[in-house]
Amino acid sequence: MSADRETNHGMTSHDTTHTDIALLLADAADEVEIGIAPYGAVLRGGRRRKARRWAVATATALALVGSAGSLAVAGLPGGDGGRGAQVATQAPTGEDRHVYEPQQTELSRGTDQGEDWRVVISVWGPPGDKGEARKQLAAMTEYGIEAPAQPQLSEAVGRTSYFVSLHYGNNHRRALIFDTVEKWDDMSDKGIVYGALPLSKGGTSGPNRLVVGRVARTAQQVKCTWSDGTSSVDLPKAAAGSPLKWFVCVGPKGAANREAEVIQ
Repeated sequence: MSADRETNHGMTSHDTTHTDIALLLADAADEVEIGIAPYGAVLRGGRRRKARRWAVATATALALVGSAGSLAVAGLPGGDGGRGAQVATQAPTGEDRHVYEPQQTELSRGTDQGEDWRVVISVWGPPGDKGEARKQLAAMTEYGIEAPAQPQLSEAVGRTSYFVSLHYGNNHRRALIFDTVEKWDDMSDKGIVYGALPLSKGGTSGPNRLVVGRVARTAQQVKCTWSDGTSSVDLPKAAAGSPLKWFVCVGPKGAANREAEVIQ
């Protein structure tokens, strides 16, 4: 309230009139600033979030978790001289996260008994909820992964699924190695996990001369030893979506695998 109004009207706490009340309201209106409360555009102190936790849009603002763990709020002016509100971007969709279409890497290819074959790994991103998981399982079926190899709905949410499949001639792809994991193996320099299977059209008969496995990213060479006394060396490959390297060995006809080891 201005001093001249107080002097002219001689207002006290005991003789307030309707006119004085009106003047008080007018004075209050003079001092009110109309506008949005000056919140900062960036609120700090929030703990670092994992990448799979995405922003949620509210009715009044869009909150985004940034790479530094800060919370950017769109639609509110900042303390930077009113340069404008932060521009919010949308969280990655299921398509962006490879939930419905996997990342694929060809690990090896060749010819056997006149038939072309190749081994491919597909890595599917973790669904964020059961709705995404249902769509992912349907996409896996369309992709050619049979139901017994697919994860259960309750197991798929928040987990990565991978499938190493054999394409042999015109046959449908056949999953050789598959799993659904919350966290990938933490493998040492010499660590190795592998399986040996027949390389044939049906995939159920013949010696186990197709070896497929995973090793640490530091591994440079894998040696496979066969039942006929021979051996072969494969150079492990990085695969999109996987923090590990993968290798494929193929033995001579009639020979089965005896061992696989990281030699370098």
